[in-house]
Amino acid sequence: MKRSGILNAALAGQLARLGHTDRVLVCDSGMPIPAGVEVVDLAFVAGVPSFAEVLDGLLAELVVEGAVAASEVGEANPACAGLLGERLPGLEYVSHEELKRLSREVKLAVRTGEARPYANVILHCGVYFDT
Repeated sequence: MKRSGILNAALAGQLARLGHTDRVLVCDSGMPIPAGVEVVDLAFVAGVPSFAEVLDGLLAELVVEGAVAASEVGEANPACAGLLGERLPGLEYVSHEELKRLSREVKLAVRTGEARPYANVILHCGVYFDT
């Protein structure tokens, strides 16, 4: 058994398959996930695991070269907006409808137990070079 990092076997396997330019949707429990997208559902009960916990775990494992969130997050969920702004400099904002459209193109969706609105972000995978 792994001692640290992501312990969920399904999530660890899916992350290992990601490549440069792949996209990952990290979403709250209410975000519609398009048919055909691989899903790792981590939701246990409302709020567990939180969006912040899952995002931080993913950011520790992935190289991220860009991200997109809904512009409505600032007004509807200021705490999440602050978290996204802090963790993802250069975050791009689009309408929630556009974010849902973009989610049809992700390779993986990771569903959290978050029960607050607009706790959703699409991460654009980068590539790691050992220098």
